[in-house]
Amino acid sequence: MPRLQALYPWTKSPLLASAPMLNIALPTLAVSVSAAGGLGFLAGGYDVSTLESNLQAAARLVDQQPPTSQLHQIYHDRGVLPIGVGFLNWGANLDRSLAAIEKYKPCAVWLFGPRTQPDDLVPWAERTRAVVPNTHIWVQVGTVAEALAVAHALRPDVLVVQGSDAGGHGLARSASVMTLLPEVRDALHARGMGQIPLLAAGGIADGRGLAASLALGSAGAVMGTRFLASPEANVAQGYRAEILRASDGGLSTVRSTVYDRVRGIAGWPVRYDGRGVINQSYVDAVEKGMSDEENRERYERELKKGDLGWGPTGRLTTYAGTGVGLVRETMSAAEIVEKSRQEAAEILQRLGQ
Repeated sequence: MPRLQALYPWTKSPLLASAPMLNIALPTLAVSVSAAGGLGFLAGGYDVSTLESNLQAAARLVDQQPPTSQLHQIYHDRGVLPIGVGFLNWGANLDRSLAAIEKYKPCAVWLFGPRTQPDDLVPWAERTRAVVPNTHIWVQVGTVAEALAVAHALRPDVLVVQGSDAGGHGLARSASVMTLLPEVRDALHARGMGQIPLLAAGGIADGRGLAASLALGSAGAVMGTRFLASPEANVAQGYRAEILRASDGGLSTVRSTVYDRVRGIAGWPVRYDGRGVINQSYVDAVEKGMSDEENRERYERELKKGDLGWGPTGRLTTYAGTGVGLVRETMSAAEIVEKSRQEAAEILQRLGQ
């Protein structure tokens, strides 16, 4: 953790980052998390046409922070934008992304989902470091083999170790972070790369999960699903209501490619799928054998219902992890960061007695 605090001096211990959730993690959420002492990530995604305007908006929000705040001072004294940007590398354009990164200098880029791992990420890491050396390289991995390959080829500043409980997209075959993270840590140490900080992701929704991740050997944790129930997340009210309704995530969510197929998203490499709350789109596809064409047509009609299109009998996608049952109330991003960090610190102190 001291290494990460040196890289990101506005953050507080233990480190909590917000995931760069596609179309959801926009400037307001990213800056709010960083302003609370976490590290907020902006979604760059696979279509980076709005990246520069989103970074510009984030820079304005940071500039509006009190002049005495660390966030404001770091931005003006060091010229580093104290948020990160996450890319889906199977689709993101490197040249256009790099131009925006060079202009706004976010503190980190999060690389995920290349067609070839890790080869496709090498030019991203090399060119980013050459142009903006103060922008650090984070890479998301989901297996021990991926972690070793990425660590060897890229020497990333941070590895995000995502377990199978995570919501949204991840490897279709992966272990729970409970076993994955310590095995990754052991494997890196055995090969002389144990200095790379690891952040745990997948199923972590409160301070108990954050504390557990530290015990497993992480330097902090990433949350996605928990921030969906914050007003700063760019989600429809129907989506947020479904996050608050769902429980028993091992039963109520499922990993599948159905949710991409009904939305017409075909770019993901075959080794990935996405975890979401089970709904009618999934039931019709998997249990009733409905064709993708008909399912997509029904999905598009459901969009016209607005907030009523979500829910168990709805068709609109609610990406969420197995920790969704721990998300029971709407809280601001700042409250989520502060409460989770405080809860984790209290647990660690109690266990140390």
